Formats: sequence, C-alpha cells, structure tokens
Amino acid sequence: DDTVYLFVVNHPHQKSTVELFKFVEDDNSLVHLKTVRHDLLTSVNDIVAMGPDSFYATNDHYFSDFILMFLEAFLGLTWSNVVYYSPKEVKEVAAGFYSANGINISPDRKYIYVADVFDHNVHVMEKHANWNLTHVKTLQLDTLVDNLSVDPHTGDIWIGCHPNGMKLFYEDPENVPASEVLRIQNILLEEPAVTRVYADNGSVLQGSSVASAYEGKLLIGTVFHRALYCEL
Repeated sequence: DDTVYLFVVNHPHQKSTVELFKFVEDDNSLVHLKTVRHDLLTSVNDIVAMGPDSFYATNDHYFSDFILMFLEAFLGLTWSNVVYYSPKEVKEVAAGFYSANGINISPDRKYIYVADVFDHNVHVMEKHANWNLTHVKTLQLDTLVDNLSVDPHTGDIWIGCHPNGMKLFYEDPENVPASEVLRIQNILLEEPAVTRVYADNGSVLQGSSVASAYEGKLLIGTVFHRALYCEL
C-alpha cells in the first residue's frame, strides 16, 4: 500500500484529538478520514505513526486544565506518559516522565525515542510485538529537548532545543528565547556523539522546537517565530 497518511495533533477546547488525513496525489489534496479521541489521550504533544490508523502518542501532562497543568509542572510530578493507540487496543506503554514531548522511531523500527523536555534527556525504548515498550537507556543532555527528527538513512536524531526555555513564557523583546539544534549519532552506543549543529541567542531565530535534515540541508522550526533554512 503506497497510500500516504498524515496524522495531525489538534487541541480543540483544551482537549486532545488526532486528525487522520489521506494524501491524494492527483490533485495535491488531503482528505479527512477520521478524528481520534480517547480518555487516555489527555494532553497529546506528539505522535509517531505505526500504521494507517495506529500510533504512539506522548501526553506531556497528566491534566488538560491549564491551571492543573501549571501545578503539575511546578510540583515536578512525573505523571506524563506514552500511549499506544489502535482501533482494537489503547494502552499506556511507558510512564514516569516529567513531560514527554517529541517521539520518533529508529529506521529499523526496533526502538522508540522519547524526549522528556523538563528532564533534559532522550529515552530509548525497545518496541515489542505486543506494542509494549521497555526502557533501554537514557541520554542526559544540558538543554530542554523538544521535538525529534530521525534521518531515515543514517539514523541520526536531530533535536530542536531550548537552552533557556523559561524565556518562552515571557514576551520581552529585550530578552528573547535562544535556539539550539543538536544531532545525536549512534545513540545506542555507550557514548553517543552529540554535536551542537546550530546555536543562536535569539537575534536570528527564537525558540527552536524542531529540526529536520535532508540531503545536506537543514530546516529549523520554532514555537512561535519563523523557520530557518540552512545548508550543512
């Protein structure tokens, strides 16, 4: 099946849904197929598709109410989790995160990567035939890790990061949030290679949240600012 599907995280009325679309190549359009809702999908941040209608999702908070979400983060509660969804089964497959954020999969589809933004790390989880996940290792970093992109050819993980994340919450034009992009190579090794590929104090790019590399080019996205194109 060569059908291309698009999964979109949506937050109508402070709730979480996943919208599923099919790409129609003949006229470059998207056809909406279904809206996914479930009690376990409480505060969805990111997803990685496992099939035409199945995926892993990160809940970055236990609560969906804004005030309770703030208290959850303020108290340092590790109630964030990862959920597996399919039409036949929905279950929690990993838990104990401060704020599970970006999620992605290795090119061989054996491992799931989860970024815990408040804990400054990336977790490597082994994926099993029953869709459960078991912890393999945690890579500690010195920055707030947001979304993860995986190079399908090299397996390198590209991360949009926040070196001074608190500035994201203050609308101060004199004190803007910085940007940072890390590349992780060979994450399964005892000492993976971690390279800072891009860094800026916010004068060019504010609040980097995602980075994706393709054929010697890098595209960096942000929370609320512009996107940046770079040649590697």
